[in-house]
Order: sequence, then structure tokens, then C-alpha cells
Amino acid sequence: MIRVKNHKQGELFDAWAYLSPKRRELLDNSWAGLFRKHLLCELPIAELAPHFARNFGRPTKELHTALGAMVLQQTLDLADAETVEQLAFNTQWHYALNITDESDSAKYICPRTLWNIRRIVIKKQLDTMLFDRTTNKLKTVFKVDTDKQRIDSVHIKSNMRRLGRIGIFSKTIHKFLINLKRSHNEHFEKVDKAITEKYVSQKALQCFSMVKPSESANTLKSLAADLFDLVQQFKDCEEVASMHSFKLLTRVLNEQCNVDVSDDTTRVEIKKPKEIPSDSLQNPSDPDATYSGHKGQGYQVQVMETYTETDDKETKVETLNLITHVEVQKACESDSNALIPAIESTKARDLCPEQVTADSLYGSDDNCETAKEMGVELVSPAKNGGEKGEINLKDFDFAEDGHVRHCPKGHEPISKEKKKTRFTQGFSVESCAQCPLVSQCPVASGKRYYYLRYEEKAMRLAKRKSRENTAEFKDRYRWRAGVEATMSEYDRLTGVKRLRVRGFEAVRFCVILKAIGINLFRATALRRVKPHNPANRAALSALYQAFLFFKELLRLLGAISEKRSIDQLMIMGICP
Repeated sequence: MIRVKNHKQGELFDAWAYLSPKRRELLDNSWAGLFRKHLLCELPIAELAPHFARNFGRPTKELHTALGAMVLQQTLDLADAETVEQLAFNTQWHYALNITDESDSAKYICPRTLWNIRRIVIKKQLDTMLFDRTTNKLKTVFKVDTDKQRIDSVHIKSNMRRLGRIGIFSKTIHKFLINLKRSHNEHFEKVDKAITEKYVSQKALQCFSMVKPSESANTLKSLAADLFDLVQQFKDCEEVASMHSFKLLTRVLNEQCNVDVSDDTTRVEIKKPKEIPSDSLQNPSDPDATYSGHKGQGYQVQVMETYTETDDKETKVETLNLITHVEVQKACESDSNALIPAIESTKARDLCPEQVTADSLYGSDDNCETAKEMGVELVSPAKNGGEKGEINLKDFDFAEDGHVRHCPKGHEPISKEKKKTRFTQGFSVESCAQCPLVSQCPVASGKRYYYLRYEEKAMRLAKRKSRENTAEFKDRYRWRAGVEATMSEYDRLTGVKRLRVRGFEAVRFCVILKAIGINLFRATALRRVKPHNPANRAALSALYQAFLFFKELLRLLGAISEKRSIDQLMIMGICP
């Protein structure tokens, strides 16, 4: 049976009246008060409810409580046991989730219930819906301006050990043999005893953690041979070949080895490290994790947030920088592929920016042109800048139509042509031949002219590179650095860089809910600041002065009505 409480319905008696005024004020001004007032009713309860029987079975945990507990768990970076304790005893959690009943059914949730509901949320991607709804709500409540946004990525790790190539081979074989013994013991008995003794015993893998560097090559060859023999032995057995751990065996063989079959002999050779793809298996415990040559094993998260271009401290403090887009990617993927999906995502949710600031990895010409077609300006340095000391296209002055106005020495082209996307500019032979920079210039001598040939894409990049040296571009681009503070806050407050889970879907779930937590903390900080701005202080001061005036006036009228003497009024401090 489904249990859902209507949190929009008012209560006849205040369940929190037992709290002192100061404690109640602290709760209202904390993240708990903000969550209760604005976000609690935004949880996707209607999408979660169909996964439970409406009129059959034991009652579910109140669905707002269950979903809210998972959001708070990731926000505060808690384990399951800690989440159970916080829900049972923490008044802030009770206030945030509007739990007024003291029964176990209201304030206790068992770990198994957490696991079951989390599994449903992950499978149906309700975490994405939860992020979209809470983000839109905060944008409306705090009137967030989404015209200017910035994007960057951060590398994260799942709960897996970093393995070398020997560890990947030995762990994968060990995992397969253990699962084979549990599921198909009759097939396990057919495996060579030498292999089972090497990989299945309790201390089997310890020998592979103490391999000397001088012996690593021979150890890898031995591991590759054992792995190949297991694949060959069971590749035609359907019930074994369908096992997940056997597929990992095959994957490691394809990614790490070259199999040479010739002259009725089979040789298994270990690939060189440079030949191994970046999306290869990093640990059989987390098959979705990949490798980045810059940051290592794990995943990466794309984060886009709003910002305001101002140096005024009061304006900064009173502006909510809202995270509008979060996407988990494999570590091997390029940042250049993340910009357009981010813009499309925000556009679908009415959060689309007019300007996006990003580093050079996002600033490809294709991204600039695609974003421009979508009505978004990309402020980003161009990639692949020219070497210092040489003359490049960026040193030429271009007109709006793409043709050259003049070269770095001030010479104008005599002829101008364009065929499809290719430009050809002809310069005078006399002026170019006498130019001291002709050896460094990209022009090439011809029969009639010195020719400068370039593609339309190269021309656009040259224009961008020339603009990067202007004060206007530097002033606009300097705001991109603020996203680095967001990444630090993301990890410092929620522990996103080292998660407790494995697998792409579970990682996505944690990352998205932690982003909701950052938005929650930022909005809470803004609520605490806004009542203390100068305008509000002036308004509160005027009201207070008016209150004091009427209070003294009432005291005076009351004293006169009692026909007290002037001396008595002076003693009371009413008359001067």
C-alpha cells in the first residue's frame, strides 16, 4: 500500500510550537526550512508511486520521506547507517521532511528500504527529474538570471581500487572462477587444477601484488596465457559464455592482447601500453570506469552554472549561482562533446543561456557555429594557437565577408576570390618580394601574385585568436575562473570526487543528487544574507521607529486617561 502525505495542506495546530523562538528561527533560516518550504513538494512522488501496489501489501514508507532522505544523504555525504540515524533523531531532518509523528513508521527507515527505493530511482532515472524540478523551482523563487553561464568538468572516482595491468588480469580471472564455481560447479570442475589453485584460494591474489619489476613481463605473459585458455575452453558453452564475468574475460583479452593464429599454433602477445584504448577495463569491480591520460581512472562530470559579471561584493553575495546542468561521462570522453548537449538540456527546461563561458577544450569551431545557430554565444579561447615568432592568419586583418583587408605590414590584396569555402587572396609581387617578413609569412609565390589561401574555418579561428588579445575579451573571459571554486565546493561539501558506489548509473545518481545539495546550500546562504541588505535594513528601521512612536503615544494617552500629574509623567519618562 502506498503512503503519501499532502504537505501542501495546512495543519490546525503547529506541530513545532514546542521549539523556542530562537531555535525555530534557526530552523526556518537553515537548509531544512528552505527544503521544507520550496523543495519537498517538488519530489517526483507521482512517478515513484506506480512501482508499489496501491491496495495490496504492507504500507510503504511515506514517499516524500523516502525520496527526501536520499537527497539529504547525498547532500551531506552519509553512509546508509548514518542516514538511518539522522532520520531517526535529527530535528533538522524532521523539519525539512515535515515529519510530525513520533512513531517508527514516520521516523525510521531500514537500510533495505533505502536500497529498494534507490534501485527504482536509478533504474527509472528519477534522479534527473528530481534535479530538473528542484532547479526550476529555485530559479523561480530566487529569480535567477540564466543569460550568462559557465561550464567545466571535474574528474571523480567510484569505490574501486586502482589496478595495474597485472591486477586487471588476475582480478578478472579470479572473479570469473569464483562466479563459475557458485553458478556452474560442474563446469568449474573441468578447469585445470593448476589454474584454480593459482586464482581461487583465499590468498591466491597476494602473490600478484608482490611481483618484482624485472618479472612483470613474464608474469603478464603467464596471466595472458591462462586467460586465453579459459576463454577458449568456455567460448562455445552458452550458459557460461552468457555470464557477465566471462564477458569481462573476453573484453580483457581483446583490449590487452594480440592473438596470432598461424601454422597451427596460437600465440598470445601482450599489447604495448600505447596500443591499449582509453575505454579499456580498469577494474572488473566497475566495468564502466575508463581512463583519462590527464586525470587517471574513473569518470568525469560536466557542470554548468549561472554567474553574474560584477565586481560589486554586495551584488555577488545577493546573487544565486545556480547549477543548471549536470552530466556524468566516461573519463575518456572529450570536453568538446559536452557543450552542445548541455545547451540543449537547459533549453528544454527553459534555462538556456545567451552566453556560455568555457575553456579552450570546449571552444572548437564546430561548437561555436552550432551554439551560434542555437542563439548562444560561446566565449572561449580558440584551440591550436600558432607558434610564437611566426606570422599566422590571426595577424591579418579580415573584413566581415572573410576577405583580407591588409597584411601585417599594411599591404592590401590586389585580387580576391572565393570558391565554396576556400579563399584566395593575391598580393603584389613587388611589395611581397621586398618585405622582410616574407620568409615567415604564409603567402606562396605564384606567376602573377603572392597568394594567400585559407579555408573559411581557418579564417574564423584566426578572427577569434586576434580577438583574444583584446581587453574586452579578457574582461569577459576572466569570469570563467569562478567555476573552479564551484568544483572545490562540490567536493568539499558533498565528497563527490570519491563516491561510495560503483557503476555508471549509481555514479550518476550520486552526482546529480549532490548537485541538488549544492544548490540547496547556496540558496540557503542567500536567504540568510538578503534580509540584511541596506534596503531591507532601512525598511525595518523605519517600521521600528514607527512602532516606537505609536507605543509611546499609547502610553501617554493611557497615562492622561488616568489623570496623572505632569510630575508623575516626567518620572515615568513620558514627558520631558
